[in-house]
Amino acid sequence: MKVSTPVTRGWTVSLDTSRHSPAQAPDALLQAEIPAVVPGCVHTDLLTAGLIPDPFLDRNETHVAWVGHADWTYHTTVSNRGEHSGHERTDLVFDGLDTVAEIRLGGRTLGRTRNMHRSYRFNVTDVLGTVDALLEVAFTSAYQEAETVRHALGPRPNAYPEPFNFVRKMASSFGWDWGPTLVTAGIWRHVRIEHWTTARLAEVRPGVTVDDDGTGHAKIHIVVERAPSGMERTLHATVTIGGFESHVDLAPGSTTATLDVEVPNVELWWPRGYGAQRLYTCIVHLQDALAPADLLDRWERRIGFRAIELDTSADALGSSFTLVVNGVRLFVRGVNWIPDDALITRVDTARYRRRLEQAAAAGVDLVRVWGGGIYESEDFYDACDELGLMVWQDFLFACAAYPEEEPLLSEVEAEARENVVRLMPHASLILWNGNNENLWGARDWGWERELAGASWGENYYLDLLPRIVADADPTRPYWAGSPWSGSRDVHPNDPRHGTTHSWDVWNRLDYTSYLDDVPRFVAEFGWQAPPAYTTVRRALSDDPLQPDSAGMLHHQKAEDGNGKLDRGLMAHFHAPTDFDTWHYLTQLNQARAIATGVEHWRANWPTCAGVVLWQLNDCWPVTSWSAIDGNEREKPLYHELKRLYADQLLTFQRRDGQLVLAAINQSSQPWSGSAVLRRLDAAGYVHAQHSAPVRVAARSVAYISLPHTLTTVGDPRREFVVADADGLRALHFLVPDRQFDYPPAEVTIKITSGGNGARVTITAQTLVRDLLLQADRLHHEARADRGLVTLLPGEHVEINVSGWYGGDVEMLRRALRCVNERP
Repeated sequence: MKVSTPVTRGWTVSLDTSRHSPAQAPDALLQAEIPAVVPGCVHTDLLTAGLIPDPFLDRNETHVAWVGHADWTYHTTVSNRGEHSGHERTDLVFDGLDTVAEIRLGGRTLGRTRNMHRSYRFNVTDVLGTVDALLEVAFTSAYQEAETVRHALGPRPNAYPEPFNFVRKMASSFGWDWGPTLVTAGIWRHVRIEHWTTARLAEVRPGVTVDDDGTGHAKIHIVVERAPSGMERTLHATVTIGGFESHVDLAPGSTTATLDVEVPNVELWWPRGYGAQRLYTCIVHLQDALAPADLLDRWERRIGFRAIELDTSADALGSSFTLVVNGVRLFVRGVNWIPDDALITRVDTARYRRRLEQAAAAGVDLVRVWGGGIYESEDFYDACDELGLMVWQDFLFACAAYPEEEPLLSEVEAEARENVVRLMPHASLILWNGNNENLWGARDWGWERELAGASWGENYYLDLLPRIVADADPTRPYWAGSPWSGSRDVHPNDPRHGTTHSWDVWNRLDYTSYLDDVPRFVAEFGWQAPPAYTTVRRALSDDPLQPDSAGMLHHQKAEDGNGKLDRGLMAHFHAPTDFDTWHYLTQLNQARAIATGVEHWRANWPTCAGVVLWQLNDCWPVTSWSAIDGNEREKPLYHELKRLYADQLLTFQRRDGQLVLAAINQSSQPWSGSAVLRRLDAAGYVHAQHSAPVRVAARSVAYISLPHTLTTVGDPRREFVVADADGLRALHFLVPDRQFDYPPAEVTIKITSGGNGARVTITAQTLVRDLLLQADRLHHEARADRGLVTLLPGEHVEINVSGWYGGDVEMLRRALRCVNERP
């Protein structure tokens, strides 16, 4: 039986000054090694040793930039002593090395690596003896590698100034418009010694399909590696799924086989909100046919049976982009995922689970793993399998032209195939996507002149990657890029075809411009806001703290980010005169902007078949497009997603120039109820009222016409329209907030302590627009269970606050904000 021994103990790391010695390096690094954690990276080891400041605080990012330009060597000792020394073969296996490394054992060079996204296996049978041997992993700066490749292949255009497109490493570690530049190095995934005899399972690929009669089919492709003693032996493989088995013999010398398993009346895996997430354990055993009692190797994963289609058929409006799972056409309610920490080795199983549970709790059903990050760990995909979160997986290319020549071509091919094979067992994995914005960039970003005929990645996205997916994972769809129209003959970001990225609105326009078109699928759109106040205060020592103070500007990475935030406010609010008002209004504007887009696009189902918010999470404390900030605190947008992504949604929309109420029902059951519509003024007086039946078929949208008594408004500066149905509410104001005559907000507050926090009951005596309890201003660990809420006179809201056990009412009032004024 194969035996695996982790190599996690005794590691140290030292600065390698043979190429150059950074002037900023502390003297302690020039004199000695420091303890290292594996898996980990140099930055985290230096932080633990107290040799660099926290790069997430103030402007420390710039003070640690030297780390990414330096070379580093990790050291430990290993041996082949003990019970495992009698195996025929011994391998040293690295699941991930970041990035350019030379591996030496006992003074002998085993190999060199130049790809963070691959694993590496070295046969050390003749190298590793019973005496301790020094294992060294020497990392060259990724900058050095990138510059060497750029010099050899020539320059390529890039949306950012760093050379990330010349090295197979997490692109965003070189900085992004939401992330710091922290170019890491280290043994970032597990390392182990494997001992085996005769043969081992080198690759297992389970492809699953479901027949119309409910029979599940699993086609298991296996690849074995044979040791010398196994070359002339017959091997026997067995696969077991849900109590059903299949067997196959591999003749001497053969290294591949396919096993077919049928599971009658299979229970399907469904996305969350559509059904249960049934997972089956798939086990593959490898044996010597002449000694079946001796198990050579074992592979075990959980798989799910589901049928996936991507409908891109042409129609009168263009061509669709609709995901179909188990025969059900979906309106996708998604989020884009970036690495959850700029120092990614700090993201553990529990953190993945927390973040993805937050996504599921907000109504999210799809997570797109963006192409400037990493192929995430098994922990990520396991959680998605269990939570019913579909995964759209980008191949790792983003916002740049990528050379197609060596040394990159073979690395890209090996990386892509390995990760397709690694991830394909996961039921949650729904779609492979070739790249992020590169097909668009080649058309619109002025690349042609700079490229002057040089390669830029097109053959990766339109040839190499689809061939790999077709060969290794043919049951899943592949799409060449995002955005992508599906054809070279149509603009890649044409909203009538395929996937669209809607960034002109944030960059140049007011968010009401989301209403101007109906893309077939919105794969990226977003609006910025600062993180929670406590997150800002923990990260920055600015005094006074201002939107444009030095630390705030350093933690705003987007081009003219604050200018765009201010322009976004100008259309709706009076200019804020203090930080707290700016902070509240920009967070509010983010939630309103996203609501405007999502409500409009959901109301246009099935023409529009999905939205994927940019972005769910952050990798450090920063002003960004995220719903959850870099300290894991939810912004108001997060709570707004719960409403926007719920199965049933009410929203006022315009159809043929007329105001209508759209009732959106994404559930599997018809929606039957009644809506009460009112035209009120700011004092709460009802000028008109109307009741209308709500009848919406499953997974459909119905439009309810409004009588003129509701739509004919006397004074738009004081009147608005509200609709209520089955606990849902829609509001329609006819003028921007800066023109509306809000009354001074008047509320009463009751605080009830108990359990793990307090319940806050707020009752409105006046109209209170977009009331927000900023719980982190009560205590740095406090969380509120809801965000923005508008109260009509006489209405109340209950807000549960965890991590805060009550206090005086005046303290709580200071943590409340609303559009009217502070309550």
